[in-house]
Amino acid sequence: MKTTFQMLAYTVFSIAFFGLLLFWPAGTFDYWQAWVFIAVFVVSAMVPTIYLAVKYPDALQRRTQPGPFAETRTLQKLIYVGIILTVVAAGVVSALDHRFGWSTVPTAVVVLGNVLVVVGLEIAELVVIQNNYAAATITVEKDQPVVSTGLYGFVRHPMYVGALVMMVGMPLALASYWALLVMIPGVLVFAARITDEEKALRQDLDGYQEYTEKVHYRLVPGVW
Repeated sequence: MKTTFQMLAYTVFSIAFFGLLLFWPAGTFDYWQAWVFIAVFVVSAMVPTIYLAVKYPDALQRRTQPGPFAETRTLQKLIYVGIILTVVAAGVVSALDHRFGWSTVPTAVVVLGNVLVVVGLEIAELVVIQNNYAAATITVEKDQPVVSTGLYGFVRHPMYVGALVMMVGMPLALASYWALLVMIPGVLVFAARITDEEKALRQDLDGYQEYTEKVHYRLVPGVW
């Protein structure tokens, strides 16, 4: 019952959050790209969440305690705020773009953006399935193992890969090229989160240092 309530609350919150974020600055409800994006986001997030609730309830529980106040590291609190501001800025700029007609984005690109949103969210959910300890906050639990298979065999932080794919897709899904510029500081925020997270993992998670020597790249193979 508790999980069901949490999922319903998350759905209502997502619709309300994105509705306010997009339609208010757009100054209209006549913004079909926003309606499609909200529907795609909610469905793409909820379907795998239901699967996790049935198959991996412990993993889902670790994912339902996000937010800057849930972080134990001061720097991570600030970084989490930066991530939230990145999403908000991307939404607001996209909505203003729609309002004032700054970009002319073909429907095919909007579809591509929604595909990226789905792919990004599903990558994130797959990470949780492959690593049940992938919490929403930077934390290490007792007897937590180092996962080095699956997506973790390619990069050390596949969860953030999914998040960035989704965030790149968001402006395109909302028919805005200008909002893509928001992703530049967004990438820097994620880089800061990863750098600080790895300090904690090297210190607190047995075997993580050896894992970094096996999988060399944090986010993009061959780059970083």
